[in-house]
Amino acid sequence: MEAQILAWFEHSGTLAIWISILLNIIISFFGVVPSVFLTAANISFFGFGHGLLISILGEAFGAIISFYLYRKGINRVKNKIAIKNKFLDRLQNTQDMEAFFLIFALRIFPFIPSGVVTLVSAGSKVGIINFSIASTLGKIPALLIEAYSVKQVLDWSLQGKFILGLCSIFMVVILIKRFQK
Repeated sequence: MEAQILAWFEHSGTLAIWISILLNIIISFFGVVPSVFLTAANISFFGFGHGLLISILGEAFGAIISFYLYRKGINRVKNKIAIKNKFLDRLQNTQDMEAFFLIFALRIFPFIPSGVVTLVSAGSKVGIINFSIASTLGKIPALLIEAYSVKQVLDWSLQGKFILGLCSIFMVVILIKRFQK
């Protein structure tokens, strides 16, 4: 996937930044596709600093646009969604600074998918300005860690990447077996 994105960037010239941001918006809206591939492509193509900045902008715009669109459509299904996480349940019933800090904290910690935080925030009483600022500020540390990790993996030799791939497959198999029990 990263190779395809890099090919798009190479063929698009100066539009590569906008393509990256647009892809991030699409990823944010669907909420289930991890953005790590796009972060890796941004760092590979634009360099660490510029790639990180473009990733932050893309994720911020993606979260804000998704929040707006989710809020538009959420009133139709609001009472049909059951929330089973104490932090998300709390977020749905908060507003102002309490919601701000809760969104900020949920963005920093990767335990809850970004799309879920955005969806629940859209169904809460938090305003779009508070959401936008808290979401973006919370994403920065998470993206710094993600970008640094991606850079380290990109700098590995083929042998190191192969070992990481095998370990990842092994961990996925273990998780699947645990969930099947």
